[in-house]
Amino acid sequence: MNGALTTHGALVAADTTPAAGATANPAAAPTTTEPTGATGARMKDRIETVLATTFGAIFLGLAAIVTVETMARKLFNVSIQGADELGGYALAVGSTIAFSLALMGRNHIRVDVFHERFPRRLQAAMNWLSIASLAALGAFIAWIAFKVIGDTLQYGSTAQTPWATPLIWPQGVWYAGLATFAIVAAGYALHATRLLLTGRLDTLNHDFHPKSAKDELKEELQDLAARQAPAQQQPSTETRS
Repeated sequence: MNGALTTHGALVAADTTPAAGATANPAAAPTTTEPTGATGARMKDRIETVLATTFGAIFLGLAAIVTVETMARKLFNVSIQGADELGGYALAVGSTIAFSLALMGRNHIRVDVFHERFPRRLQAAMNWLSIASLAALGAFIAWIAFKVIGDTLQYGSTAQTPWATPLIWPQGVWYAGLATFAIVAAGYALHATRLLLTGRLDTLNHDFHPKSAKDELKEELQDLAARQAPAQQQPSTETRS
């Protein structure tokens, strides 16, 4: 008899088939739930990609305009009379985008001579203070820039250049970059505050500590490996074909 067990002379039937409605082993069942940390990392990568692409497109466009301006002056003695003006706008907008990129990449300079020597709790407090103060600075700059935008709209200001560009156009893009930085900094500050209040000091120190030389070397090696991976896969594909 399948699964029959005899205990103290009694015959006990042991059914090896799972009962109806029984829950399968959770470890064996496939899961489609994505970890929260992985989702946050992917969102961070997407935002960084968009910002970096915008930054690169701005200065590639500026390089093209400067090239056309230089060739026109050299070959035809003609000037479009706007390269300098556009260069100033590109520098202003590009710098605001770089603020957010530097924050998300932890590339802002911090004096960390004694940071690693401090106790864990003091490191966490200092790391929280650094991101909180940066978020306050971002909010202050965004507020001041908003007042500048209001004055520009009120007076209808234009650039003192041959194009007489209405300043609300470049200043609007400039303010969008500053507002993005303020929002990103506020989001990081809220995340650090939540970690601090919940006592997750190790996670706080890991996410917000000053980037060391070892961290920079590790990132460079990972970036090098990512760039070499397609080149290594291409010969193996050609061999199979």
